[in-house]
Amino acid sequence: MKTVLVCVLLTTVMLIGGCSSGESYVKAGFDFATLDKVAVVDVQGDVESEAAKNQIADFFGMELLKRGYSPIDRAHVQTLLKEQQFQASDLTTQEGAARAGLILNVPTVLVVSIPDFGDEMSMTAKMLEVETGGVLWMASGSGSTGRTLATIFGAAAGAWAGIGASGKDDELAGGVAGGVLGGVAGRALSPQKAKQVKKVVKKMCKSLPSKLSRK
Repeated sequence: MKTVLVCVLLTTVMLIGGCSSGESYVKAGFDFATLDKVAVVDVQGDVESEAAKNQIADFFGMELLKRGYSPIDRAHVQTLLKEQQFQASDLTTQEGAARAGLILNVPTVLVVSIPDFGDEMSMTAKMLEVETGGVLWMASGSGSTGRTLATIFGAAAGAWAGIGASGKDDELAGGVAGGVLGGVAGRALSPQKAKQVKKVVKKMCKSLPSKLSRK
């Protein structure tokens, strides 16, 4: 049984790297050098928690910073909009997101939508001009989150721990109990999952114009 567990663990390590892809487009003729602040107003969709949404928003913020923009992070935006009694449901439309930008006094806003965030994830992002509500930049991306593989890894590790604790007579019972507990633990948002999301965001932002001068 230990040999089987070793094989499971080795297979998981080999596969857990996953894969990612992304593409993006910009509005032709628009001068992105005129932009400064960009408010990441919301991350919508199938994401576990507010903390996870803020982390994903921060990944986009990092890419914006790399290109010379001044991002306003989602957590701060949410606080400001709440103070203005702005309904979160209004952010689901481009018009609502643009209105939020007016309240925040920024020229552009960024909205992220994540319809799938299970074993495989997919997401889209739009940068909107607040004055017109038009799309300046749009991107999509997809990849593996490693959630299933993390669960398998957790289950295998838990089973191994259960075997060691139970002894030979209760080897199977201890292994199953440990596997269940390990599997549940593996369902949490992991560093591996964050790493995969960051890869997707980076590929999505590949065509986002830079404001930084090139020497």
